[in-house]
Amino acid sequence: MRAIAPTVPADPSVGGHHAGGWRVVAALAVTQTVGYGTLYYAYAVLLRPMATTLDASTTAVTGALTASVLAGALMAVPVGRWLDQHGGRVLMTAGSLAATVLLLVWSQVTTVAQLYAVMIGVGVTGAMVLYEPAFAVVVSCFSPERRGTALLAVTIVAGFASTIFLPLTGLLVEHLDWRGALLVLAAVHGLVAVPLHALAVRRAPASPRTTSPGVTGPNHEQRRAVVRSAMRDARFWVLAVTFVAHGAATSTMTVHLVGYLTSRGHPATFAASTAGLLGVLSVTGRLVLTGARRRLRLTTIVAAIFTVQAVAVLALPWLAGTRAGAVVGVIGFGLGFGVASLATPALVADRYGTTAYASLAGRMAALVTVAKATAPLAAAAVLHTAGGYRLLLAAVAGCCALAAAGMLTGGRRAP
Repeated sequence: MRAIAPTVPADPSVGGHHAGGWRVVAALAVTQTVGYGTLYYAYAVLLRPMATTLDASTTAVTGALTASVLAGALMAVPVGRWLDQHGGRVLMTAGSLAATVLLLVWSQVTTVAQLYAVMIGVGVTGAMVLYEPAFAVVVSCFSPERRGTALLAVTIVAGFASTIFLPLTGLLVEHLDWRGALLVLAAVHGLVAVPLHALAVRRAPASPRTTSPGVTGPNHEQRRAVVRSAMRDARFWVLAVTFVAHGAATSTMTVHLVGYLTSRGHPATFAASTAGLLGVLSVTGRLVLTGARRRLRLTTIVAAIFTVQAVAVLALPWLAGTRAGAVVGVIGFGLGFGVASLATPALVADRYGTTAYASLAGRMAALVTVAKATAPLAAAAVLHTAGGYRLLLAAVAGCCALAAAGMLTGGRRAP
C-alpha cells in the first residue's frame, strides 16, 4: 500500500510570527488530547466490559480496534489530497461531528458485528481529526524554523491523553458501566473538538503556483529521485523495521497493560490509573530526548531509551505483584512511549532531506500503522493460546531490544 503523509505545503509568506498560528497550536493541542483520549485510549478500559456484555472473546473485541486503525491508515491518501486542496477546517470539523455521533452509536451496540462497523467508522473519522491532519495544519501555519516547536507543543500536550482518559474512563465505567461512559465521552468530544476545529483551524493557505496545471515541475522529479534512492538504501529499511518493532511493542502495551495489571490482582481503577502514567512519561521522554540531543547523538539516546523499555518489560513479572513495583515497571517502559514520534521525522529529514520528506515519512508511517493495528490482535491470540502474559511480555521486550539494535545500525549517517 502506497501511503503519502497528508502534509500541506507551507505558505511561503508564513513566518510563524502571527498570533493566529499559535492559537491554532493551542486549539489542536486540546483537540488531539480529547480525540486520542476518547477515540483510542478509552478502548483499553472498555475492552473487557464490552467483551462480557457482548458475550465475545477479548480477541474478537480487540479485532475491532485493529479494524479501526487499519481503516484510518487507508484514509491517509484521500485525507492528504483534501488537505492539500482545501485545508483542515471543514475536514476536521466534519470529522469531529461524525466521531461524536459514532461514540453515541458505539454506546448502543449489541453485537460484535455492530462494534466492528462502528469502530471502522471511528478509524475513518480519526484519520480526519487526529495527528496527521493536525500536523498538516501546523505545517501550513509555520515556517521551517518554527515548525518543530509548534509540533512539539501539540505532542507534549496531547501526550497527556492517556493520563487523563484512562483513569477517567475507568472511573466512568465503575459508576456508569461502559455504555454510560461512552455517552459522557461523546459529550466531551462534541463540546470540545467540534467548536475548536470550526473556529480555530485555518482554511487552505494561498500558495502561489510555480507551474501550470498538468505540468510536472522539477521539484516533482527531484522528489521521485530521492524516493527511488531511499527505497534502494538498506538503512531506510532498517529504520522501518526499527519503528515497526517499537510501534508493535507500544500498541500492545497500550491495549493490554490494564488487563495484565488486573490479572495480577490489582483493582481496575488502580490498573487504569497506572497505565495512564504512559501519557505523562511520553511527555517526559520527549523532553529528555530534546534536552539530551545537545550533548549526545540522537540515535544513541533513542537506543538507550528503547533498551530501558526492554528491561522494564522483562522485569514486570517480578515487579507487578505490588503496586509500587507495577508503577516502577510502567515508568521504565513509559519513558520511550512517545520518543518515536519525534525521532522518526528527525532521522528521515536528516538523512534524506526535506525534498521528499512527506513521501518517505508516509511510507514509513504506513508500515508502522499496520504494525500498531495488528500487534494488539496478535497479542490477544497469544494470550488465548499461552494462557498467561509471560510469553507476551517476552515478545514485547524482544521488539524493544530489536528496535534498540536497529536504531544503532540503521540510524548511522552515511560515511
